[in-house]
Amino acid sequence: MIQVIHGLKGSGKTKRIIDMANDAFNDQKGDVVFVDDDNRYMFDLRHEIRFVNAGEYGMVSPEMFFGFLCGMLAQNFDVTVVFIDAFLKLVRAKPNETEWFFERLADLSERRNIKFVLSVSCDDAQAPDYIRKYFI
Repeated sequence: MIQVIHGLKGSGKTKRIIDMANDAFNDQKGDVVFVDDDNRYMFDLRHEIRFVNAGEYGMVSPEMFFGFLCGMLAQNFDVTVVFIDAFLKLVRAKPNETEWFFERLADLSERRNIKFVLSVSCDDAQAPDYIRKYFI
């Protein structure tokens, strides 16, 4: 399952995804991972949640980030939910440049039974349909 928290900058997406991650820890039977582009919100998360600063690894495209996610999941088969904050900033892409990523992510989610929650900063009216269908 994929869920997308959406809205323009300053609309409260980060607070919402942090709250969802902290709540998910109580509901999940497996590991919870939170991926961000910097360490700014590391201490807002429960200490049991695995925080990953993906900004340290030089992502420059959605394709690179997908490979990064796959590598992370390959080393830990207990992950059941992954939260990704500031997705577009992290992959340095515009919403209409991410169709390949969302197709692969949906397949990965289904095959591994992993829930992905992403925050995407964009104007809702301009979001492509392949992202809009995951809006919550």
